[in-house]
This record gives sequence, structure tokens and C-alpha cells, in this order.
Amino acid sequence: MATIPITKRGAAKLKAELHKLKTVDRPWVINAIAEARAQGDLSENAEYEVAKDRQGFIEGRIQEIEGKLSASQIIEPADLNAGGRVVFGATVKLEDVASGSMVTYQIVGEDEADIKLGLINIGSPIARAMIGKEEGDSVEVQAPGGIKHYEVVAVSYV
Repeated sequence: MATIPITKRGAAKLKAELHKLKTVDRPWVINAIAEARAQGDLSENAEYEVAKDRQGFIEGRIQEIEGKLSASQIIEPADLNAGGRVVFGATVKLEDVASGSMVTYQIVGEDEADIKLGLINIGSPIARAMIGKEEGDSVEVQAPGGIKHYEVVAVSYV
């Protein structure tokens, strides 16, 4: 399996979810299954079926998170020294050339991405277009509405 880049914050978020799944959700669903079994006939027991489905989801998510964490390369953006270049973990301030509006994005892993918070996936078209750029460089991104032109205003590692 290839290494998955993830920020320290993203790894902590996944570890917290894993802890909750193992210590809260898993025991709850085991109890729900036991209660449903105690009701007798399982062939027509909807609570049992729902609990078993939920257990399958929880176990699958635990395996998924454990796999991602074992294959992840944790990167602390504050420790980066990329000489002003845009790399994974960098926070980039862009100016839309057409409108003059400013946007700020941090390039993060797939599980951390949240466009509302300015966190974009390393695999997104805009992140791929920015990688390797420096302050003053122009960035051309193929967006659903057509090609967008940006200028890199600032690059920081926070």
C-alpha cells in the first residue's frame, strides 16, 4: 500500500474517531445485539438486523481507519522547510486574476479535506496545480466552469 500523507491534526482526528468507535460504538452495538437476541425469534427481528448492520459498518470503519493510520506519513506543516514552494501541508493565499478576490487554502490529506474550512485535498485539481509553485507564480486550474487563473500571493507553513 502506498504511503498516505496526512497532517498531524488529521492523524489526531482519525485516532479520536478510532478511539470512539472502539470504546463507545462497538460496546453499544454489542449490547444492542444481545438485547435483540434476548427477544427470541431472530428471523423477524428488525432490531437485530439493524444492530448487525450497524456492527458491520463499525467494524469496517475501524479496519479502514487502522489501515489508513498504518500507511500514513504524518507531516507537521510547521516543521516544513520547502523554501517558499507549495507542498503538502502548506497554506496558500491565492488571488483570482479575473475578480481580484482572495482565497486561502491549506493542502491536506483526503480525510481532512473540508472546503468550508479552506482545507483542500492533495488530489484536487487546484492543489495539484499549486504544487511546486512559489509566491508570484500563476496557477491555471481546470474547473467545472472553465479555466480559472490565480496568482500565488503567499505561502506559509502553519
